[in-house]
Amino acid sequence: MSTRRTVIKNLVAGSVAIPASKIFAGDMHLSEKNKSLKLKGNINHSVCRWILGDLSLDELCTAVKSIGFNAIDLLKPDEWATVQKHGVYCSMCYTASDFSNNLYKGFAHSDQHAQLIKDYTEVIPLIAKAGYKDVICFTGTRNGMDDETGFKNCIAGLKQILPLAEKSGVTMHMELLNSKIDHKDYMCDHSAWGVELCKRIDSPNFKLLYDIYHMQIDEGDIVRTINDNHEYFGHYHTGGVPGRHEIDDTQELHYPAIMRAIVASGFKGYVAQEFMPTWKDKVASLKEAIQICDM
Repeated sequence: MSTRRTVIKNLVAGSVAIPASKIFAGDMHLSEKNKSLKLKGNINHSVCRWILGDLSLDELCTAVKSIGFNAIDLLKPDEWATVQKHGVYCSMCYTASDFSNNLYKGFAHSDQHAQLIKDYTEVIPLIAKAGYKDVICFTGTRNGMDDETGFKNCIAGLKQILPLAEKSGVTMHMELLNSKIDHKDYMCDHSAWGVELCKRIDSPNFKLLYDIYHMQIDEGDIVRTINDNHEYFGHYHTGGVPGRHEIDDTQELHYPAIMRAIVASGFKGYVAQEFMPTWKDKVASLKEAIQICDM
């Protein structure tokens, strides 16, 4: 501080010919780094809990609020009290059961229906009571199953839950996942399959979770798909391709164009960041992703 005061004194005296902007550049940089973003309000931003799993949930809540948004995806019921304490919203819920089991043995498997129906009919009233509106679900893998059998099995299981979801104001979101790299043999791996399931179920409380990363891998044509099918997409996830890392110019997707398409579609749900940060400062990486996606 004494050195800094001396420089300022000399500046005033005219004895040091250095622009003040140069002297305080470091302080300005730190100030900008810690400042909340001024978001435009056209995108409801969120982040998936697991990508910053090295932070406690309390720390993640503090981080998202410091950036300037207020929602976290993929939380189980026993985590809701923590986010509520911070005034942070759960933008996509899990059931209380092991979600990884549902990922591979989901609604396409009729032998899993009894457990799935129990899990979802127990959690949906809790979701509604907590003031939340969305819960994730999965088809599971094919295991040699053809498309038509998959449709019939999914419909048979979901139809036993959706009346409760509709009554409770909760939407079930079937996630689209790639079967080429990350989730081999997953059934709901193309938007056309998921859209057809939505049409057959015909419920306003059943939508698709359109994961941009996954769908770029399995089908591409992201903007056209959003334009043509946005009425069936209730939630979005991000991620850089290839590698599922930052969504900046190190990867092949141009996220500003994708976000403009989402905004133009009239979408009012949440866009959750689901990339795996490579930066040393992972919160800074998340902040940049939010800024990229804010239209």
